[in-house]
Amino acid sequence: MKLYDTKSRELKEAASVNGQLSMYCCGPTVYRDAHVGNLRTFMLADLISRIVALSGVKVTLIQNITDVGHMSEDFIEDDKILTQATLEKVSPLEIARKYEEKFHHDLSLLNICPADAYPRASESIDLMQSMIAELIDKGFAYVGEDKSVYFDAQKFAGYGEVSGNKLDSLKPGHRYEYHNDGAKKFHADWALWKAAGERSEMIWDSPWGPGYPGWHIECSAMSMEILNKHVDVHVGGIDLRFPHHENERAQSNAVIGHEAVDLWVHGEHLLFEGKKMSKSSGNVVLLSDIIARGIDPLALRLCFLENRYRSQMDLTWSSIKAADETLKRWRTKMATWGHSTEITIDSEIQSAFNNDLDTPKVILRLREIEKSSADNKRQLFMHADQVLGLDLNRPVVARELTAEMQNLLEERMKARSEKRWSDSDALRIQLENLGLQIKDSAEGQSWS
Repeated sequence: MKLYDTKSRELKEAASVNGQLSMYCCGPTVYRDAHVGNLRTFMLADLISRIVALSGVKVTLIQNITDVGHMSEDFIEDDKILTQATLEKVSPLEIARKYEEKFHHDLSLLNICPADAYPRASESIDLMQSMIAELIDKGFAYVGEDKSVYFDAQKFAGYGEVSGNKLDSLKPGHRYEYHNDGAKKFHADWALWKAAGERSEMIWDSPWGPGYPGWHIECSAMSMEILNKHVDVHVGGIDLRFPHHENERAQSNAVIGHEAVDLWVHGEHLLFEGKKMSKSSGNVVLLSDIIARGIDPLALRLCFLENRYRSQMDLTWSSIKAADETLKRWRTKMATWGHSTEITIDSEIQSAFNNDLDTPKVILRLREIEKSSADNKRQLFMHADQVLGLDLNRPVVARELTAEMQNLLEERMKARSEKRWSDSDALRIQLENLGLQIKDSAEGQSWS
């Protein structure tokens, strides 16, 4: 299987060693629900794992849980878990565990296979402190005038190879932790350990005084420890390429003395209805919002699959609903194609999966198979679904009309025949609220 490596800017084989492949995927910051853009990235790791596993390779996937540290996207002094704990009037630990549980629930609804381990930052402080001490001993880190520990960016020669952001071209304040107090030697240095200052919650003792870990050190410490100082495939959203992954690479490489990650794979941004999802725009969409509309959550998975993982995607309600209809149609046809559990490998599908995860091509191929005269359609769909994870073999549940639904349908037919359009519209709303989908055509009214 070949994937696009962000660092080398070319396709590279996801190479295993002795039948084993190690993966690390940056996990959630558990102070809020994961939105659909976050879920797209988490699904990327799942797809890679499924394809690699099909070839007989054992995949070890680690995904961290960020429940402490400097996690602000705009790099101001802010711990989002503490902020949310204040808003919800509960402890920071309660906030972290609440949203961690919701994260796992969302993954299960999207058929994302669980990782082998979900190490928490708050339970890995010793690992981080050990790595920080080693970075200081090797001359890659120093204690600043504010008693925080900083990574000395100028000491790492290969900085910028993942993102393209070279140190000599970075300006103060350019998307990294910028402080104007002179505590750092160089403006692009970043905090490995933050002095507690006036902060009183979620702090730990350390050789450098009370404090808490920086944003980037947790991934280096946990990935190097759990995956034996080497990651075959590192997955994350494109927004983490800089500074997070750039800094993570510098920390890990500085400690072990060679390249820690073979392949950096990044999923592109997700727009919704043409705009970047944000609270200010009021267009943040959660998986629960999709389910509330009576849509199968796997319709979202199908939407993601219809777009290349490293292409920017514009998700819309109409595309989600269309995917939901496709799922219903395919599951219905699967039932008509028999009950065999056998799998027939399709070379085009297999090639598309291995060619930089070309899932749009796989979906197009399935549409071709659906319309073809092949007598093994079910077996071919079963092969693809091992990776697609759409539960295409799930039986379609047939719901019977209630007496109320039947009466409303008859009333609406009468209203339409008498051209009482406002009554017809009102009855449509009632029927849709009861779970029916109504369609009008030249042949008359139909429902599903």
